[in-house]
Amino acid sequence: MNDTIDALGDLGSRLHEVVSGTLEASAMRGWSDDEVMAVMDAAASLSRRAEALIAEATGEVQARSDSPVAAERMTTRFGCRNVREFVQRVTRVSGRTAGDYARAGVATASTLSVLTGEVLPARYPAMRAALADGAVGVDAVVAVVQTLDSAAIDSHEARTAADAELAAAARGGGADGGGLPSADELRLQAQVWAAYLDPDGAEPRDEAAQRKRGLTLGRCRNGLVPLRGDLLPDVAAQLKRAIDAITHPRAGRVHFTDGDEGGEDGEAECPPDPRTHPQKNHDALATIVTVAARSGDLPTIGGAAPTLVVSVRADDLAAGEGVGHIDGIDEPVPMTVVRHAGCTGGIYRTTLARNGRIERVEVIDRVFNAHQRRAITLRDGGCIIPGCDVPAAWCEIHHVREHARGGPTSTDNGVLLCWHHHRTLDTNGWHIRMRGGIPEVRGPSWWDPGGRWRPVTKSPTRIRDQFLARRS
Repeated sequence: MNDTIDALGDLGSRLHEVVSGTLEASAMRGWSDDEVMAVMDAAASLSRRAEALIAEATGEVQARSDSPVAAERMTTRFGCRNVREFVQRVTRVSGRTAGDYARAGVATASTLSVLTGEVLPARYPAMRAALADGAVGVDAVVAVVQTLDSAAIDSHEARTAADAELAAAARGGGADGGGLPSADELRLQAQVWAAYLDPDGAEPRDEAAQRKRGLTLGRCRNGLVPLRGDLLPDVAAQLKRAIDAITHPRAGRVHFTDGDEGGEDGEAECPPDPRTHPQKNHDALATIVTVAARSGDLPTIGGAAPTLVVSVRADDLAAGEGVGHIDGIDEPVPMTVVRHAGCTGGIYRTTLARNGRIERVEVIDRVFNAHQRRAITLRDGGCIIPGCDVPAAWCEIHHVREHARGGPTSTDNGVLLCWHHHRTLDTNGWHIRMRGGIPEVRGPSWWDPGGRWRPVTKSPTRIRDQFLARRS
């Protein structure tokens, strides 16, 4: 035991010298691409072997903490509630990583027979050997173990065969000759084995999932409505694809029609998106819901398409003060939300007498029709804010000059904006104006200190025409 600790100490000291010298001198900046890749590969190999020791030690901690008497457990002796907390305290990793060490340790640990005292093989002996050799890391072991354990595989021989094949694949000896797989690729291969060894397992799992599926909208508090639920895999996949279609960054950059105001060929660097990943997902979901409601394909409610109803006092709307109210939500919303809803929808102006009697209902149609949308799409090509990649089909049409201030519902007064930029137009620092029927934008000062107005388009047809015009 002392030899192992001494050897690890010597290795740690040597590794500290190597790492410190490399990092302090920023030596990698002068290395070739092959050298950078080689050092990453060598360090990863060391890391996987170190993980094998941690997993083995974790399995031993688990074995010494299985006593029904709390005082006899190793975890109790060191003041920890369970093995996961013990590993987390000793290794200083996250709770999730500590849980992975615990799962891998149990799955790859050899045990002693209670009756004979002989050493019994691990549940996954081949993955244990691959872990010890540094062929896989703990994340790969957990990927295989969790997948196979979730399947109803009663045969020890079948599980052992899957273990051996997957360990061979981890070493690059898979049947498909696909090289050295990552942990995610091993999980996919394990799923194939699980489906083969438990062909009937998917059906009962789906039946259980059907019973547990659900989605709940909570009560609005502090301006937010909590969303909780569990989605079926196919529903989640469809939602993920739709969100990815909106949030996935594209290669194209914004194109300004004034070539001398942007970079080369009228292009300019796109500003960074300050939103977090969860915030982008939220805004993508808002876009999906808005587009679905606008499609006309949803069932009607009370004889009309599902409509977001926002009420506000006319005087408050004119003054830009006060709050509005959304039908179905208790908490009032600020005037920015009211203006956003009114910009993309119709207005029903209702005049009430002092006693509450309805005296007059006036319908103001301010929705751009399908023909106008097609024309604006041809001109703008997508959300006109630089750096935004939301395509035209997902965009709303913004009245550049507010309808309440005399702005017409015409192509010369409408531009494409995604839900996020439309919703935050009052606060995000971007300004829009129309000049000769062409939209122009002025960015925040941190993006363009000069504050220039720039004609902008993302329409491939217009960009090509401008390119040809400059080359002629």
